[in-house]
Amino acid sequence: MRVSLWRHDVLLRAAPSAARERHDRRSRLYLRVEHDGVDGYGEVAPQPHALNGDPGVDEVLDEVLERVVPQVTDALAREGDLPSWTRLARFAGSRPASNPAVALFEMALLERELRGNGRRITTLWPAMFETPLQRGVSLLDDAPIEVGDDVVRLRVKTGPGALGATGLAQLSRVRSAIILDFNCSARVDADVLDQVRALAGVCTVAVVEQPYAVGNVVDTARLAAQLDVAMSVDEGVRSLRDVTQLVRYGAATVLCVKPARVGGLATARTLITTARTMGLAPYLGGFFESPYARAVHRHLAATTTPEPSDVADVDLDGPGLVEVEACHEAFGVRPSAAVLEAATLVAVIS
Repeated sequence: MRVSLWRHDVLLRAAPSAARERHDRRSRLYLRVEHDGVDGYGEVAPQPHALNGDPGVDEVLDEVLERVVPQVTDALAREGDLPSWTRLARFAGSRPASNPAVALFEMALLERELRGNGRRITTLWPAMFETPLQRGVSLLDDAPIEVGDDVVRLRVKTGPGALGATGLAQLSRVRSAIILDFNCSARVDADVLDQVRALAGVCTVAVVEQPYAVGNVVDTARLAAQLDVAMSVDEGVRSLRDVTQLVRYGAATVLCVKPARVGGLATARTLITTARTMGLAPYLGGFFESPYARAVHRHLAATTTPEPSDVADVDLDGPGLVEVEACHEAFGVRPSAAVLEAATLVAVIS
């Protein structure tokens, strides 16, 4: 087995501000696994620094190199072959960086298995839905709010306090339904209730998302009972136990499931399908991944959820770079030679 790991730092053209972070740059990690003449690529895009329970990029790099690669190497030595991608979720530990590190390796093993068998992902995950597009903007900066005709729902980042006249004017021109995303920043119920009231008649607020800190199910449930719109949880969805707790307390009816956060594609698929059987409305979120991982996520969304999801490609600032190239097997695209040449090769392990 030969493992290669790259880091590609990019600037985002649309850089929405969240309550405690500005999303203006991302480090996309690419991992290639080669064995017996067949290779596969994985990708995750961690945040620059740890925030709201999510690890920073350096933590994820350490987890990949110090824990996940040795685990896979041990499995190969013990069993004589690489573990199936379906088993990688079991390699995750309790550390915050463990889930995205496992997700990175899992995607690479899935692509390798599909390529080795000459199969497309659609044979494994047949499309069941035409998942509509959702995009994110922010009320916390002066950037104009632009919504394409293909966008069904807008995820609007906000925080406590009165909304400015500029933001209100921009939202009044939005025809899409809105998720009002607080990113764990609310201090008291009034922070949310006052803002929802202020937007009545201005735009269509369909959902309030993650008002309180990760794990604060009780306060979230109390607030949900006071709202006439749906409650969503994002940072607080990391496992099936989280989903069952939210249902038990009546804390949310909408869920944002991010594959890197929950430990990979297999776990994300399980969480979404299970949540739907429980009467919830899960959608697929992301971390500003490249067109490669976004293509994989579109396949996952198409086989699991009809909810608008964050599966559109992300525009980059700076010189144009072709990030993917077409292929016949697996996901239909692969990371391009150009993007890997532009990235920094972090490690090669044989």
